[in-house]
Amino acid sequence: MLLGCFVVKCSDDFAALLDAELEVGSSGSSHDEQDDEEEEVDDDNNDDDDDDLDNQRNKRCKTEKLEDVEEPQGSTSQGLIEENIEVSLKRDLCTHPGSFGQMCILCGQRLDDESGVTFGYIHKGLRLGNDEIVRLRSTDMRNLLRHKKLYLVLDLDHTLLNSTLLMHLTPEEEYLKAQSDSLLDVSKGSLFMLDFMHMMTKLRPFVHTFLKEASEMFEMYIYTMGDRPYALEMAKLVDPRREYFSGRVISRDDGTLKHQKGLDVILGQESAVVILDDTENAWMKHKDNLILMERYHFFASSCHQFGYNCKSLSQLKSDESETDGALSSVLKVLRQIHHIFFEELDSELSSRDVRQVLKTVRKEVLKGCKIVFSRVFPAKFQADSHLLWKMSEQLGATCSTETDSSVTHVVSTDAGTEKSRWAVKEKKFLVHPQWIEAANYLWQKQPEENFPVSQTKNQ
Repeated sequence: MLLGCFVVKCSDDFAALLDAELEVGSSGSSHDEQDDEEEEVDDDNNDDDDDDLDNQRNKRCKTEKLEDVEEPQGSTSQGLIEENIEVSLKRDLCTHPGSFGQMCILCGQRLDDESGVTFGYIHKGLRLGNDEIVRLRSTDMRNLLRHKKLYLVLDLDHTLLNSTLLMHLTPEEEYLKAQSDSLLDVSKGSLFMLDFMHMMTKLRPFVHTFLKEASEMFEMYIYTMGDRPYALEMAKLVDPRREYFSGRVISRDDGTLKHQKGLDVILGQESAVVILDDTENAWMKHKDNLILMERYHFFASSCHQFGYNCKSLSQLKSDESETDGALSSVLKVLRQIHHIFFEELDSELSSRDVRQVLKTVRKEVLKGCKIVFSRVFPAKFQADSHLLWKMSEQLGATCSTETDSSVTHVVSTDAGTEKSRWAVKEKKFLVHPQWIEAANYLWQKQPEENFPVSQTKNQ
């Protein structure tokens, strides 16, 4: 019975700790605060009666250690009965908001029900019930909106950085070993050799500035399909002072879906979550929250992984631009999304949905463009089912199968087609399909002259 009391005390402490960890502030439900307030009232009413005060403390199980509990004076049977009744009532009334292993964090009762979601990245073995998740999300959301912040979930590989095993370095990349930065002060470097992991990692240009400025608008999570040890080591490289992510580092070991990422392990409401990731298929249930990132291929092994037959940035001894690269470009988009969400919408703050804002911003990218495709789709293919057609419409363009005076762009891989020649004759833009893909990645209309179309040799 005394063990049950001890579990209740410890679980109360944990509930308060969990709320504090999630930064819900005073608006969260804290059992310790309630206990402290009740204890204060007890002190005021019983200053002259030390025996009664001791009895109250014993009954409320406020001892710090189990061995410090003293047996009540006089008849112990009555006290034991009262304490048993108190613990039993707590167990009967407990909603079991969460558990460690199979033990309720509040009442200590053994639970066989596996409902809820495991949040191992917050605390090993922690499982929260669905009602408690809703409560925490709602409380955290109110707190975040008060500070004009949203949630941002960031992928690691090919989004914030690029890693390779040392054994996969090509002869052209051997020079990198002599250029790696010190792990003693990772804030001043971007290329790191992690010998204990047999790995080399390159941070994407602009990543430190990006995280600093994004943190002013978002509460940020890392979510990677790498394992937990890898995730934690990479988090040390991008956030060495634990300024941006704290314990919000999620790996494939912490997810609930195989080969998929899900927002069920994010303690934020989906209507306020923006995702940055280079892999759309990783977020099949949350595509409306996703900003698809252009992949960062610094190492040759990264190019080979995705079947690209080209030189990597490291082989070319080059890198992305700090000012015009992917992270700099997407930061502008995030600022726009944040501004619209908090400053331009007329609805109540709690009812706003960042997914609608994302759609609105995307539709501005190619607004006013009318596109005709020429030999981009396979023969007899339903044109409006093609990815590029759908992508163009999501970016705000109008697509057609026929040319007319209202057409602004012909998209083709061959300058010799009839529609391509028509575009040149009518002084319309003739662009490669990569023009649409670049606009999709950068969320900005790109200069047409950067995407010329050449004539195929068999023409």
